[in-house]
Amino acid sequence: MSTTIERIPSPLPVPFSKAVRAGGFLFLSGVLAMDSQGGIIEGDVQVQTRAVLERIALSLKECNSSMARVVRATIWLSDLADFAAFNEEYAKHFPDGLPSRSCVQAVLYKGARVEIEVQALDA
Repeated sequence: MSTTIERIPSPLPVPFSKAVRAGGFLFLSGVLAMDSQGGIIEGDVQVQTRAVLERIALSLKECNSSMARVVRATIWLSDLADFAAFNEEYAKHFPDGLPSRSCVQAVLYKGARVEIEVQALDA
């Protein structure tokens, strides 16, 4: 069985695709709270989580999908002490039901507080 794979390039000068469409799913690369110059947006974990999830929602929309179609998320927090505050903001972005997910602590690029990647059903 052959599956078509479509790679959607990142607008950033980085060696990865923004998203990949394959097998009825969209796989988005990890997203950080970055400004247009590639710097990390200042703010607490809730500010950064909101920025990340808004960017994910925009990417999904560009790919004809939506947050309601997200089936899986992987979250990296720079500090697990931010877990409760992160969850408070995260839940607001999935009013149609929460996807399955994993969450771990990691050192993140340029001191970011959160990184999120998602997989969603394709349109």
